[in-house]
Amino acid sequence: MVKKFFIPILLMLFVFMLSACNDNGTHDTDAASEDKGSLKIAMNDWAENIAVSNMWKILLEERGYETELVQVEKAIMYQGVADKELDIGMEIWLPHTDKPYYDEYSDDIDLRDAWYEGTDLALTVPDYMDDINNIEDLEENKDLFDEEIIGIDAGASIMSLTEEVIDTYDLSFELKSSSESAMLAELESHIAEEKPIVVTLWKPHSAFANYDLKLLDDTENIYGEEEKIYYAARVDLKDDEPEVVEWLDNFFLNDEQLGSLMNAVEKADQEEDGAQQWIDNNRDVVDEWFE
Repeated sequence: MVKKFFIPILLMLFVFMLSACNDNGTHDTDAASEDKGSLKIAMNDWAENIAVSNMWKILLEERGYETELVQVEKAIMYQGVADKELDIGMEIWLPHTDKPYYDEYSDDIDLRDAWYEGTDLALTVPDYMDDINNIEDLEENKDLFDEEIIGIDAGASIMSLTEEVIDTYDLSFELKSSSESAMLAELESHIAEEKPIVVTLWKPHSAFANYDLKLLDDTENIYGEEEKIYYAARVDLKDDEPEVVEWLDNFFLNDEQLGSLMNAVEKADQEEDGAQQWIDNNRDVVDEWFE
């Protein structure tokens, strides 16, 4: 009697398992198994952009999208999104930094929500330098710094602004150009010995997750006001992929979150591995963007 009913039950279970799976033998409830098309994300060579773009590549692929990161300069990012050759550009600084680009392409791109607030360019010192709080304090303590400001690449906008700062504040300082990595190495070595140093730095940057730093007040406002970082989409992406636009509109990172993401990406052997590690450690933050 047991054998008589056992075989039909096995058959019913087999049919049920087949119906629960698609033609490829994967479950319909598995989002990654569902092919939802492809997306191209423009990625320019800024640390926060590399971090955020790699993170979104992983998150979109988890939800069934084939995602490609396209390395471009800022001008090409705008043009590519405007021409619909790129779907998303994650790095739009407004109202000041990207104004020339945005004015040229504003009618042909879809500017969406800001994902970070409070960008800043500034001369920066370690927080243990209690008596140095504004740019004027530098001149009064110039011997501490050997009359040097440690900068980055000579062509960077923060370097030309710093030259203007030196003139405006009548500082007896030389701006030393180097690379971002060389500047950070100098900063790290000085902090390790609690020695004085002043560098050109900006937010967002992973250095603020690694060290206790202080931005010097700029009473003449040479470096400008705080900005926001927005993302832009090709104009018809909201019609073609409304859920993607909704997810990205929900996306926002504060200082600590973005700093830790950048730090994870920079320390990893592979950028995507660092982004994956951050996602795994911050699922509560990430999940809110998809609710």
